Amino acid sequence: MNDWLVWMIATGALVILEMFTGTFYLLMIAIGLAVGGLAALGGATHAIQLLVAAAVGAIATYALHRSRFGRRPRTDALRDPNVNMDIGQTLRIDAWRNDGDGRYTARVMYRGADWDVELAAGAHAHPGSFIICEVRGNRLIVSDRTGDNQ
Repeated sequence: MNDWLVWMIATGALVILEMFTGTFYLLMIAIGLAVGGLAALGGATHAIQLLVAAAVGAIATYALHRSRFGRRPRTDALRDPNVNMDIGQTLRIDAWRNDGDGRYTARVMYRGADWDVELAAGAHAHPGSFIICEVRGNRLIVSDRTGDNQ
């Protein structure tokens, strides 16, 4: 079997494996293998084929890692509605308790249980509707506006 054909079969196998992982890193290695196959098709020796495949795969992997596609976005799980279904929900609070130092708390019934509620920094303590912007343990942090603390 020709060398270039072996390289292309290995490339195809990595592309198929990449479909199961979804990270693009195996795809970068597959690009290196494809270039190694092109080097074999061009008549390069085995050593040159391996060197070219390794170099291109390493450079492609490094470039992916440095790009925006290679990094996971950093999200705060306490404020992420994809992690906690309570983020973004609305509460009705009738009275606030002033705990001093500008800190306000309340106790409300939410989803069939009593919850401790704390007012987010910059929000105003008044009776009315509030939006949950963070969950810390068993305490809901609420804001009086949609965009606060998010």
